[in-house]
Amino acid sequence: MTLSIPDLVPVRARHPEAVAEAAARRTRRPLVGDSGRLMIVAADHPARGALGVGDRRLAMADRAGLLERLCLALSRPGVDGVLATADILEDLLLLGALEDKVVMGSLNRGGLQGASFELDDRFTGHRPTDIERMRFDAGKLLLRIDYDDPGSLRTLESAARAVDDMAARRLPLFIEPFISRRAAGKVVNDLSAEAVTRSVAIASGLGGTSAYTWLKLPVTDDADDMREVLETSTLPAVLLGGDVGDSAEDQAGAYERWRKALALPAVQGLVVGRSLLYPAEGSVEAAVDTAVGLL
Repeated sequence: MTLSIPDLVPVRARHPEAVAEAAARRTRRPLVGDSGRLMIVAADHPARGALGVGDRRLAMADRAGLLERLCLALSRPGVDGVLATADILEDLLLLGALEDKVVMGSLNRGGLQGASFELDDRFTGHRPTDIERMRFDAGKLLLRIDYDDPGSLRTLESAARAVDDMAARRLPLFIEPFISRRAAGKVVNDLSAEAVTRSVAIASGLGGTSAYTWLKLPVTDDADDMREVLETSTLPAVLLGGDVGDSAEDQAGAYERWRKALALPAVQGLVVGRSLLYPAEGSVEAAVDTAVGLL
């Protein structure tokens, strides 16, 4: 039974078992399809309290609007799947939007945007056992390392154990690593070539095996540096999108950076969220189709 968005609350209230039933009957597919490339739409931001897009501080707070945008993006040719937390993935399951799609569960993080404990990134989302139970296809975790914050050691250790637990289930795990620091009270990710290189080396060595580990990497400040950055590891990588800005020029600049990096052999695809779901100009369809075209 496929639901519409207004049906979600009544079904969740009266028939919570419908979520597990939808997960059990979902048609699955290989992680990497015939194209050899991955195009994943990301929507794990709300659970971190990161609801803003550009100057729209609560853009992602409208759940019905977000689900409409996700369903539209998932319907476009060349879009392989979605990355999100349990609440959003379960809504999409009930809406029937995840058939024959790659479903990536976000392990998420407890370090909420703007909180004093932002870099205490213990996991608060999917556990590996949840991803296995729901018959999802992969997981993702964020790994932010601040050399001046003792909480980063806990984050590293928990990330390593997640690598082990996912590999024991033969489930791919996408690690999104950053070298971070606090500047004027705000956490900033260092996108210099040296910092991204260092983060790649650290992430690649986590856990007792790297057989199921993928990297989810930002494009460096100078996109031409990505070739040397990617020489740091033999793990497959996808590019993350991030918030690309408010203008059409910002969006065009992001597309150009992605295009350059996608030409590198280690890069297997894109994982992009807000910049496609809430484009600076134009429609969701146009933004998604442009990104797919880069692949």
